[in-house]
Amino acid sequence: MKFSKEEKAMWLEDWRRSGKVAWAYAKENGLCPQTFLKWTKVKAEDSPCFVEVPMKKIQSFEATQEILIERGDVKIHIPMSLGCMELRTVFSALRDMV
Repeated sequence: MKFSKEEKAMWLEDWRRSGKVAWAYAKENGLCPQTFLKWTKVKAEDSPCFVEVPMKKIQSFEATQEILIERGDVKIHIPMSLGCMELRTVFSALRDMV
């Protein structure tokens, strides 16, 4: 079965929000796992500067002292002690810089 770019994007967005492993997600949704895995491989030029991180993933970082973002020679250390609103402000400022 062929899927349009829009359909692939819809499946990928739903998968990212699910927090599931790609292989399991594909099987659960009647998609060919090998094909779906190919969809998940993003080309460098198609890669966004920032991506949404599901809350489940953020909560798993609670034992960590900080979030480290590296891009080239730039390293940004963000303390985990920041609240959600403070993190939003930081990420909004970073997005505006790009």
